[in-house]
Amino acid sequence: MAGHALIEAHLATLAGRLPAGAVDELAEGLTETYQHHLARGLDPNSAAATAVAEFGDTNQILTAFTRQAPGRRTALALLATGPVFAACWGPSLIMSQAWRWPIPIATEVAFGLALLGIVAILALAATSRHDYGRTRLAAAGGIGLIVLDAAMLAAVLLAAPTLVWPMALAIPASLARIACTARSVPRVL
Repeated sequence: MAGHALIEAHLATLAGRLPAGAVDELAEGLTETYQHHLARGLDPNSAAATAVAEFGDTNQILTAFTRQAPGRRTALALLATGPVFAACWGPSLIMSQAWRWPIPIATEVAFGLALLGIVAILALAATSRHDYGRTRLAAAGGIGLIVLDAAMLAAVLLAAPTLVWPMALAIPASLARIACTARSVPRVL
């Protein structure tokens, strides 16, 4: 059927850009809508064209799925909470005089560059409008934050001469972010 071929072509375009489960759902809905229009007396070509028009063109569908993608939501949440973690760790590092810790400068620079890279990756995932695949970058960003949080906790435990009171907020905050991010990453993938 020419009308059904239109639906198959529409789904084939989406298949390379959305998860298989989403395409399967769309296929069911499009087929039901197509069958409904056939039952109303439309010819196969008109029924298929009407069904596709009701669901929207591929850009509309991609935009809707991308907007609700778990990766995009995860990236937005991690970026939005970043200043809170900076507010926890900043005073902790200043009050404990982190610049005097026995950590090589190259390690400190690498940590800072890694953090900037992770923020950039999360920003790419969070700002995706039509590319569902790009939202999955949030998994890499999340894993990177887990590693950085674990490294920061290890640095505090191994290199900080004394614990200062802001660490009473920063340490549990990092542990909580590790746990929440570890739960989010599988959903993103």
